[in-house]
Amino acid sequence: MRSEYIPYVDKLIELAIEEDLGDGDHTSLCCIPATERGRMRLLCKEEGIIAGIEVAERILSRLDSSVQIEKILADGDRVKPGDVAFYVEGRLQSLLQAERILLNVMQRMSGVATQTAIYADRIADLHTKVLDTRKTTPGMRVLDKMAVKIGGGENHRIGLFDMILLKDNHIDFAGGVRQAVSGAKQYLAERNKNIPIECEVRTLENIDEVFAAGGCDRIMFDNFSVEQTRLAVEKVAGRCQTESSGGITLDTLRDYAETGVDFISVGALTHQIKSLDMSLKACE
Repeated sequence: MRSEYIPYVDKLIELAIEEDLGDGDHTSLCCIPATERGRMRLLCKEEGIIAGIEVAERILSRLDSSVQIEKILADGDRVKPGDVAFYVEGRLQSLLQAERILLNVMQRMSGVATQTAIYADRIADLHTKVLDTRKTTPGMRVLDKMAVKIGGGENHRIGLFDMILLKDNHIDFAGGVRQAVSGAKQYLAERNKNIPIECEVRTLENIDEVFAAGGCDRIMFDNFSVEQTRLAVEKVAGRCQTESSGGITLDTLRDYAETGVDFISVGALTHQIKSLDMSLKACE
């Protein structure tokens, strides 16, 4: 887990525990003795890419540091029905408190990783990389971003703070591409801040405007056709990174990648996913 993700993950775990446990897991407290110990296993019930094992460890540790985990699989492994990801052993009250939080996290992260792998595999032999977007579940973005990486994709910016992305509304309100790019450069210079600048373009002519304003780190081709993208990549001619975005599906992904564009951003990696089925059950 990347060190910069840890504070976000830990805050999310705290919120999940508060949300689920409230003033206590009264179901477990009423029928399971506090000293009773047991063992459970995480069972995969669908084919896919497993993700979230590292997060599950942090959930278990936060609830009860004495819980022991025996990992059989690792994040990023391909799984099939019947595969056991890990075994956990400890106080049953602790394991039962962790069960739903752990499953919710792992099922969603594994769904995102599985979806991402389908896209990434489609263009694995090409230069182009698949990117995620900010179309994530509020509060859970860090988990979605982690899952994309586990599935073989790459992360775009984490939020509004780690990249300047001049999109259509910014450009229109700023008065045009040149004004937006120039304003971004001036802003960073005045604050002695060093973060990338990306500018969205809607026409081939907009590309000339970007470079007339001094250029940027990446140009995003918004809703370009495959042929327009090919021409746009040629026009940029390696002067900065390139990205395609908008309406690109799994069926058209490879056509866009074959234009030579550096990145293709796909919102569906995180907002059109199916959670992977798995369970946490008692075992010997």
